[in-house]
Amino acid sequence: MTHRRAGAENPWGILVLLALGLLISFVDRTSLSAALADKSFVRHFALTSIERGWLNSAVFWSYGLFQMPMGWLVDRYGVKWPYSVCFLLWCLAAAATGMVTTLSALIVMRLLIGVAEAVVVPATYRYLANNFAETQKGTALGIFSIGGKMGPALGAPIAAWMIVGYSWQLMFIATGLVGLVWLLLWLLMVRNDYPSRDELAAAMHRAASVPLRNLLASPVVWGGLVNNFCYSYFAFYCMTWMPAYLVEQRGLSLEKSGVYTFFSFAGIAVVAALAGFAADRIIARGHDAVFVRKCFIVAGFIGGTTVLLGAYARTADMALFWNVASLSLLGLVTANNLALCKLTLIPTQAVGLNTGLQQVATSLAGGVSASLSGWLLHVGGSYELPMMAIFIFLLMGAASTVILLRREWAPKINEVDEALSLEPVLPKKCQ
Repeated sequence: MTHRRAGAENPWGILVLLALGLLISFVDRTSLSAALADKSFVRHFALTSIERGWLNSAVFWSYGLFQMPMGWLVDRYGVKWPYSVCFLLWCLAAAATGMVTTLSALIVMRLLIGVAEAVVVPATYRYLANNFAETQKGTALGIFSIGGKMGPALGAPIAAWMIVGYSWQLMFIATGLVGLVWLLLWLLMVRNDYPSRDELAAAMHRAASVPLRNLLASPVVWGGLVNNFCYSYFAFYCMTWMPAYLVEQRGLSLEKSGVYTFFSFAGIAVVAALAGFAADRIIARGHDAVFVRKCFIVAGFIGGTTVLLGAYARTADMALFWNVASLSLLGLVTANNLALCKLTLIPTQAVGLNTGLQQVATSLAGGVSASLSGWLLHVGGSYELPMMAIFIFLLMGAASTVILLRREWAPKINEVDEALSLEPVLPKKCQ
């Protein structure tokens, strides 16, 4: 990617568009959770709790499998066209979910959504690495992460409202097709960054300076994998099982469960944006970026463990309070962990590949969280065991942050030809 292409658009405007793309991906990924809390949907497919866990997890397995290939792709072939093709595919698959009549077909649609959505995060981080400085990364990632939180926050009540007012079939079709409006804006606003033959050769040469083996040899990368798994385990539990928990254990209606799901994810979105901005301001005053972001991350992991207070709360009001508060406090982790594990401590040449690798842990967490929570619910008969698992994973994330995320343990860069290894320069307005 050349300097001209990297700075052709307004990066902050494209960032907002990327955040909206993430929002749409989460709406299409998590709309199933509302359907799984609907008795007519469960009866239609004759689903057990374990089968509901399988369905919730299906999208994450294919999503994880294709993360590294997508990271490899955008490091070499740019962001615009890989994203465009994948976006179209997942919207159509999401809409088709409302037309299937068998469990096997339902699973296939979920797998297709996972494959296509795998491009979202690697493509975004490739763009951010080329266009944003260190003192902007927390703010940029805070804005971007709003899309990931507002997707389920808006998707849950909207999906619940459409199911109650119309049908689960119409809900899937409508939420799938409405995203195509975004694709038109993307094609109009984003400059073509598909590389020429010479640029492709240079991009491949740059990427080769930090091969996969260098990433796997770095404790920082493994720390990021642990952190992303532990963070995402809690987040995806809330996306996949929260509506059912609120309906089945706390006695809320499906509509009210959507409202409380909204407040939980709105809370984490707001905290994530503020925490990213606050860390950037502290770093801009001369404080060490790694230390500052680690402090926010540890505080967020510890704050999230208050979810266990909700599990043992005697009243529904206190349970709902801790349900919202614990996920909101996790927002202290969001932007700062993303910046540290995927940008700050990672060579720019390998941002796409490393992001794909980190997203494997994220998607694995989604699959494990959805299926393990279903199994623990089946074994224990209540949601206390699933929440105890969340508590344990969050403590592991805090320990990983302290021990493994050190600047001296960042991935090594192999020596390459200087003429071909030059990284794109940040546009002046972003420095």
